[in-house]
Amino acid sequence: MTLAFEAVRSLLFAPGKDERKLTKALASGADLVVADLEDAVPPGEKEAARETIARVFAREPRDRPRFVRINAPGTEWADGDLAALADIRPDGIMVPKATPSALAALGEHGPPVLALIETAAGVREAYETAAHPRVAALMLGGADLAAEANLEVRADGQELLHARSTLVFASVAAGIRPPFDVVHLDVRDDAGQEAEARLARSLGFGGKACVHPAQLSGVHRVFTPTEAETAHAKAVLAAFDDAAGRGESVVLLDGKLVDPPIVARARTTLARAGG
Repeated sequence: MTLAFEAVRSLLFAPGKDERKLTKALASGADLVVADLEDAVPPGEKEAARETIARVFAREPRDRPRFVRINAPGTEWADGDLAALADIRPDGIMVPKATPSALAALGEHGPPVLALIETAAGVREAYETAAHPRVAALMLGGADLAAEANLEVRADGQELLHARSTLVFASVAAGIRPPFDVVHLDVRDDAGQEAEARLARSLGFGGKACVHPAQLSGVHRVFTPTEAETAHAKAVLAAFDDAAGRGESVVLLDGKLVDPPIVARARTTLARAGG
């Protein structure tokens, strides 16, 4: 795995039962691929899907993180999924319907976990989930949550504002990377997906899930700092370092105050830009 998990912007789901689609996903340019054993695989095909994932993962280059979405702990397929991980050898697992009690069933040792928060209970206990020793990141599952809470989908995305903000602050408080936003279900709606991604970024998200390779470029564009943002971050750090050399803790840059919180934001921008 050559790409650091902290730098991941896009998650691309691929059905674990479909060798062609899974192979295509791994070559798509997605930052991280999630082979799905849950929703995308009918009950009678779970075992065959596990074997397909193991075969494809063993064959394809390991130049990007690859995770497996298992069936939710407590379901009749979860134990089989966990047992298959020894052959699949994923970089991590995605746990649906994640809550602290669901994660407790996994134990404290094993691959890192991407916790999918898609229930009201999951939102309520988001911090406790984020603080679990195996959890590397949270993701918001909008469709399941909206169905459970009877939310009406809005063009401005405000029906998920509370859930989005809860996951962001839970992640910050637990000291893990920013969460991943919901899948935009209309794969032909590039403008809608980009607007949704920009909303998520403004709220503190660090990436977004996708269900089709065509969605990747828009997600990468939104969650990669622009040249202007990168140049400004470098100017902030240079100005602050110059002030520190003079024994000062704050400085003005283009008439605006630069203090430690602004510097921290600049460092985050450069880290996301790869510089």
